[in-house]
Amino acid sequence: MTPLEAGFELGTDGPSLILVGVDGSRTSWRAAAYAAGLARRQHCRLLAVYVARLSSSIGMAPGLAAAINDVATQTASELEEELRDRTADIGVELEFRAVLGDPWTEITRAADETKADAVIVGASEHAGHRFVGSLATRLVRAGKWPVTVVP
Repeated sequence: MTPLEAGFELGTDGPSLILVGVDGSRTSWRAAAYAAGLARRQHCRLLAVYVARLSSSIGMAPGLAAAINDVATQTASELEEELRDRTADIGVELEFRAVLGDPWTEITRAADETKADAVIVGASEHAGHRFVGSLATRLVRAGKWPVTVVP
């Protein structure tokens, strides 16, 4: 199958949407800054995805589950506000999504749904991920999008 048969659009130059995973960590802020700069230079949209991990609710007190949800909502709000401020300064169109779930599942779903041209994430700072595999490693191995891992 030739690129034209596969849906390649002649005359399209560069990406139209870059997805960045954010969680408030040092490396995710660096990834967001890199992605915003790339979106500015490429004149494309930026989608920031925050995934609050679902904790096992089995045996969890109802008040604790509500408190965890409140913290996730507050974190998402703070991330969105900061990202909007930073991207507005450089003229980048930002879409922000906050979802609950598994980061791998939700980021791949968002990238597939939006037909993201690239995925950018921060490198994991957890030592155990060298053995088990980080989100970044799993995204690279999936081979569906160009993935940039920012240290």
